[in-house]
Amino acid sequence: MTTPLRDRITPLLLALAVTSGIIASTIALPRAALAADGQFDKMRAKIAAFITDKMEKLGGSRIIYKVDSDALREAVTTDLRDDVYKTLREGRIAFSGLAIRDGGVDVKIADAKGRELLTRKLASAAEGLPTHALAVTDAGDGLTRLAPTDAASAARLRDLVEDSIAMIEQRLKDAGVTLASVQPEGTDRIRIFLPGTMEPERITAIFARKVKVSFRLIDVTMSAEQAQSGTPPAGTEVMFGFKDKRPYLVKASALDGDDISYAGPGFTSDTKEPIASFRFNGRGTRRFAHITAENVGMPFAIALDDKVISAPVIREPITGGSGQISGNFTLEEANSVAMLLRAGSLPGRLGLVEQQVIQPAAKP
Repeated sequence: MTTPLRDRITPLLLALAVTSGIIASTIALPRAALAADGQFDKMRAKIAAFITDKMEKLGGSRIIYKVDSDALREAVTTDLRDDVYKTLREGRIAFSGLAIRDGGVDVKIADAKGRELLTRKLASAAEGLPTHALAVTDAGDGLTRLAPTDAASAARLRDLVEDSIAMIEQRLKDAGVTLASVQPEGTDRIRIFLPGTMEPERITAIFARKVKVSFRLIDVTMSAEQAQSGTPPAGTEVMFGFKDKRPYLVKASALDGDDISYAGPGFTSDTKEPIASFRFNGRGTRRFAHITAENVGMPFAIALDDKVISAPVIREPITGGSGQISGNFTLEEANSVAMLLRAGSLPGRLGLVEQQVIQPAAKP
């Protein structure tokens, strides 16, 4: 007699739970220490092989995504162009013809000292950051070409895959999917194993919808309650708080989350309250500085999809490109908010490559 699938899942859940603990403790160690001699990759490969073997006996779903490496290259070169422009302006270096070309940035600087100053400042900014290493080529006649080294591009891609894995794990957890293995496959693919799940479409639907991150000024000409019961000002809408559920009357998005280059959980330095920190790229930094400079003293909302997660008052122009989101979060909520911020800004969008149902092996 064939054993019911539910009864066959139970003992494997324990094995996978133990394995998940191994994964968590492994990743908790400093990645550099593990990667120094390839231990991190070897450990991950062993875990993936174990789960693959167990899953194929149990049955379930295999889903493979591919990150968009072309979008990543575009984002990297755009950021590099912005960094070059900022360095040129701050150093008062005369230039012409600044442009993105063939995966790099070209700029013409007639003065040799200016060219040297630019490359020196960029090298100093990239020191200790393997993902920002640059190859500099003197093309003659004052033309300098800057491009990420092959090693830097590979490191950026690895980081993108790791960020995508963290985002996938968090969104699965938020959706109530607690038993899943998310592993890299090759250089730009991610493989998801879902033991016992025979409907992969239910999982892929989670990632088919892009998270919308927006920064919106709050309309103070009318209360949100009045707007709900009456006619709100043109171009506004009422949104509700992520935790407090209170209504907010917000204007159209002043800045979207596409320009967020980093987001992660953390703690305030004084109260140690869990927060979500974020940082903009060069373009986002300039736009955020402009918005905050023009609206000192005004409240603004940071929203994920249709929920307001924080509504601080702008105390002063924010020119550094970084911010913190607080909202009486638990650490788990702060991590979820950070991952959703990251999901709305990942330069390498996830493309579905394959989804496959693996039938349980017949029990002898």
